[in-house]
Amino acid sequence: MRRLFWVSLLLAIPTSLIWVANLPYPVVRQTMTEKAPILLLPSYIKIESHYKSAIAALEQADRLIENPTSAADIDLGGQKLQEAQKHLDALPIWLASSRYEYRYWGYGWQFSYAGWNSARARAGRLEAKVFQERNAQTQLSEANAALNQAKQQYAQAATPIDKPIAIAAWRSALDQYPQIPTSTLAGRTARQTYEASLRDFRETVGLAADNQRVATIIAGAREFGRQAAILGQNPPHPAEKWQQIAQLWEDAIRPLNQIRPDDPLGYAEAQKLMAEYKVNLAQIELRRSAEVNSVRAFERAQSEINALLARPNSTNPNYTISQLQSIINQLEKVQNGTTPYLEAQRLLLSAKAKLNEFQR
Repeated sequence: MRRLFWVSLLLAIPTSLIWVANLPYPVVRQTMTEKAPILLLPSYIKIESHYKSAIAALEQADRLIENPTSAADIDLGGQKLQEAQKHLDALPIWLASSRYEYRYWGYGWQFSYAGWNSARARAGRLEAKVFQERNAQTQLSEANAALNQAKQQYAQAATPIDKPIAIAAWRSALDQYPQIPTSTLAGRTARQTYEASLRDFRETVGLAADNQRVATIIAGAREFGRQAAILGQNPPHPAEKWQQIAQLWEDAIRPLNQIRPDDPLGYAEAQKLMAEYKVNLAQIELRRSAEVNSVRAFERAQSEINALLARPNSTNPNYTISQLQSIINQLEKVQNGTTPYLEAQRLLLSAKAKLNEFQR
């Protein structure tokens, strides 16, 4: 019994010493590194094992995540990434402040402080990639569900009211596919699905949907044009009103740009209307510019008339003649078809008559 006790004690002492030496305390480990580094071998073996396992799992995760062929590859890559992260987390944090401890003793250790940091950064990048891929997969699933529902809705639509609603839902579902990032597996799948589904949409719905859309756009543009024409009746108008009319013509032109050249029936009509509306817009801009310039010239003439009337007893006929000539010049700048034109003509006749009196 006593012999068994002493044998156990003799075995426990070195075991305890090795256990204490491998505790994650910088003071203890630094001393062991300097005096008896061989005692730290269990720690280094554990570190090496976790590091090798982490690198191996990262390599597998990288291949699966960066070059996936299916959603299952993304899921498996995510599992491998979790496994690698588990091994990286098992590496003791004191390694960050104990780089000098790691010794080779002639053995080809794979662990290195730089490699550890690189592996952690790589794991973070892959984790972000998995997150992006899974988000894209969710978007793809939602788009597929919306597309299937819209197609079913169109198939069940039996009234003229239900058809446009179903077509709009189908279009809305198709619009979701281009929004999925093409850098992801789901994005590449979405692009193929979108192209095939778009062909299916055109073949199933035919030109009716496109024609209806084009007809709606053209009808809206015509309404803006009609309002602009009504507002422009019975000129002249102030510059502010000409600006409102110009805005209506711009509102009529803008939606016509949405009609693409591949719309066989509506494109020619849209181009014809656009050319007509642009001519009208240019004319309105000229009318507005003429109104602004004419009002400015008329106001200057009025200001000069007031200045001349303020000196009724001027003894300098040359000054009066000069002022009258300046007034005439300003009034002659007022263009026909503007709001001050008639009044400007009346003042112009009066100014010319007064000038003739002084020149006799």
